[in-house]
Amino acid sequence: MRFHPSVLLSAGFASLSNAYKGHETKPTATVLGGAVIGTTTSLPSASAVVNKFLGVPFAAPPTRFSPPTDHEKWTQPRDASSRKPACIQEFAFTQPVKNLTLALFNTPPPDESEDCLYLNVFAPSTPSPKGGRAVMFWIYGGGLYFGDSSIAAYDGSHFAAYEDVVVVAANYRTNVFGFPSAPSLPLKENNLGFLDQRKALDWVQRNIHAFGGDPSKVTIFGESAGSFSVDALLTSFPANSTPPFRAAIMESGQLSYRGSPNVGKPYSDTTPSWEALVAALNCTVGQGSSDSELDCVRAAPASDIKTILERDFLFFFPVQDNRTLFSNIAERRKSGSIARIPILSGTNADEGRFIVYSQNNFTAYLQQALGDGLTEEIVDAVEKQYPVGSAEYPTAYDALAAIDTHLSFQCGAALVANDTAEIGTPSWRYLYNASFPNTEGFADSRAYHSSEIQTVFSTYPTANSTAAQRELSSFMRGTWARFAKDPEAGPGWRAIDVTRKGASDVAEFTSEQPQKVKMIKQSELDAKCAFWQDILAGDY
Repeated sequence: MRFHPSVLLSAGFASLSNAYKGHETKPTATVLGGAVIGTTTSLPSASAVVNKFLGVPFAAPPTRFSPPTDHEKWTQPRDASSRKPACIQEFAFTQPVKNLTLALFNTPPPDESEDCLYLNVFAPSTPSPKGGRAVMFWIYGGGLYFGDSSIAAYDGSHFAAYEDVVVVAANYRTNVFGFPSAPSLPLKENNLGFLDQRKALDWVQRNIHAFGGDPSKVTIFGESAGSFSVDALLTSFPANSTPPFRAAIMESGQLSYRGSPNVGKPYSDTTPSWEALVAALNCTVGQGSSDSELDCVRAAPASDIKTILERDFLFFFPVQDNRTLFSNIAERRKSGSIARIPILSGTNADEGRFIVYSQNNFTAYLQQALGDGLTEEIVDAVEKQYPVGSAEYPTAYDALAAIDTHLSFQCGAALVANDTAEIGTPSWRYLYNASFPNTEGFADSRAYHSSEIQTVFSTYPTANSTAAQRELSSFMRGTWARFAKDPEAGPGWRAIDVTRKGASDVAEFTSEQPQKVKMIKQSELDAKCAFWQDILAGDY
């Protein structure tokens, strides 16, 4: 629900102020819960100091396996100058991938707690324009297994200082704590992580004016599972509704089309994972006693649950509750049954080099990706499309990385971008194709999955940075902010027009020309997608 600024003002909220008694040198904001006292940071050549409010509660400390609720009001100003704990995280991967994941997303490891429903706000310290600034609401990735809004790469200071926007980054619950698949829970209470995101968006609607933001100018943006979440939000508000956001940016992820035989049914049933957890905790109490099982798991130490999840490789996925995640969301988009929200979406040129890191077995990978739909004929067809030992695919790893890039990311992104344009909603698409030594995740990582984040946020290491890196980062950050400020006008190039067959509709970001985009044709970029469409349609 969106609240008109006049209603918010009449509720008695105060705007940003440096005059709170006893805290003259620290930024203070008054939100629904009370006053929060932040801190500041200054960036080189920026016209404005950035006010940072870290660890602001947007909900009460959650009850395990229960939806988020409002936080109680506080009587004394809250310190909002340091990060709060991450939600309980799960890193259930084979060792090579686990080591890489921890290095990329969990260094240094944060404190973890179930009391984790906090958000960070980054805002220019200068007076906001009439009506307030555009707001960019970040949703982090992590496969819905792990993630933390306070990772250094997600610091919104550069956006606030150089682009004059307000950035919000909120925690949400993941793995079993966010998506329990517990049979005794009501269906509409199983996607707790998605409910956390909505609670944070509702908090933005009610409170962002206190930080100089305009609640009617919110853009949601996320990467990987954060982009899954954006897609879930985009497709769960009906046509002619008014969502708590007006634009969306999707980086390297979507739910509408997944690399599996069950297109439109993105996640398998993870009730067996719940049952395995119940058994591992010795919480199985007999048939018909599921409530007691739930109570038993609720009472178990979070550390014990985390250990079991990672030891036994137990994964938990969202359910189709037709509230936060609808069934067959691809058809909802195609039929125009969703709110008409302009989108900027895209992928990285080498997504799969991180995802299939250390893998080299075609059959094993395809078995995992395609499941029961795999046949020897399909394996042979894939090997012919991606010939190992060729100049393009020197090793099996190179071939598998390209397959995963196309199957899991690029081809689905093309369908989302085009389906959005097909129903008359403005849609822009990009390709990130740049790499730099100081953000290389591993040897020959190229434009791997997640590598664009530090470029977009300008949070790459300053040590050994290059002029091209700095210029590309400034350009991409400005492009994202330009779209957030005026999504109908777009990011700076022509929107996709499905009637112009063969047009150059995709903007490529590269280090070779870091201050402008190179327009490329979808037909060339997506040359392998027809092959995968046939595979998924069962034509092999």
